[in-house]
Amino acid sequence: MMSTGKMNVESFNLDHTKVKAPYVRLAGVTEGENGDKILKYDIRFCQPNQDHMEMASLHSLEHMMAEFSRNHSDKIVDISPMGCQTGYYIAVINHEDYEDILNIIEKTLKDVLGATEVPACNEVQCGWAASHNLEGAKEIARKMLVKRNEWTEVFA
Repeated sequence: MMSTGKMNVESFNLDHTKVKAPYVRLAGVTEGENGDKILKYDIRFCQPNQDHMEMASLHSLEHMMAEFSRNHSDKIVDISPMGCQTGYYIAVINHEDYEDILNIIEKTLKDVLGATEVPACNEVQCGWAASHNLEGAKEIARKMLVKRNEWTEVFA
């Protein structure tokens, strides 16, 4: 059954049949009591309901993006995979420069291509260390980077 009213979760109000992956879009801004702003971006790698990332590859890409992105910015709060396996959310603090966000993502994905191992891919540092695929993560990054010039186009 489909809800017709406005939902609390921003992405549930997005018509997933009208978007065109890959893209990077501002999905929300939350302002704290002291004026800090958390900006949440939707980084969509796969076309919703048509394609998805395999879990082991998505997991490895998450580890690498979480680790490597922080080499390019101290504004990263979190990078989290979407349960639908089509993308990630990246949250940044007090950084409203969309072009710079795109550049951080690009640099991070280029780092993924050069990686020789998945960071924290062991039972001490990861909750499911058996579920990783370095080459799969690199392939996802490669496909996203090839379409870098399309990242600003959210709708078909």
